Amino acid sequence: MSLDGHDGAAAIVATFPMTAETRFEWHSHADHQLAWSPEGVLIVQTDSGSYILPPTRALWLPANTEHETRASGVAILRSVYVKPMRCRIKWRAPTPVAATPLLAELIRHLGDDQLARAQRSRAEAVLFDLLAPLRVATIDVRLPEDPRAREVAEALLEDPANGRTLHAWGRHVGASSRTLARAFRAETGLSFGRWRTLVRLGAALPELAAGVPVSTVADRVGYETTSAFVAAFRSQTGVTPGRYFRSLVETN
Repeated sequence: MSLDGHDGAAAIVATFPMTAETRFEWHSHADHQLAWSPEGVLIVQTDSGSYILPPTRALWLPANTEHETRASGVAILRSVYVKPMRCRIKWRAPTPVAATPLLAELIRHLGDDQLARAQRSRAEAVLFDLLAPLRVATIDVRLPEDPRAREVAEALLEDPANGRTLHAWGRHVGASSRTLARAFRAETGLSFGRWRTLVRLGAALPELAAGVPVSTVADRVGYETTSAFVAAFRSQTGVTPGRYFRSLVETN
């Protein structure tokens, strides 16, 4: 998608219906992109991490940012493409923003191809005023290279609720727990326990965004109590699950 041929426009809106099987594989755009879903949940992967986007938040992707976009179930990707030379936003990294009702309505307004140039210019100026970064940590994990540690990692990605200890995993893959622990630390930058926590939180985010109760999600991803899950979630993101997905989020 490009703004070439849209004379006078600093921003245009494109809409893409998506299913759970839809995946826009790794690519980039010459223009900035604001990715948002008014219906469903998007998952955007970048070099800096994974971003889970319910309808209450959007993601600003600077021009030329490599990324992959998929949906968690049926969703709509509504993208705002912005000319870098016409944009006063200078964020250099992917940046989540709150998708407030006003921003959602403004994106719908900018999607009207019949807007006069003056109307579009005013709407674009308001769009830039509304975008404010959220303080949100990403949840992303690297896979270890050691084949035995990688077997453990892939099994946990498939079933985050698996509660085997590292010692039990060692017996399963034919390595000592010390060897596995060393591989996770050296090759992912995280202890095995921390790595598994992030896997569980990453699995939890799409379900939370889809409205599944916190207690149900906590059980599905391997936590014995809801409070333990909430504590882990807050430790990573700085907020509770409820606050993370609240539509009106404080940004300062």
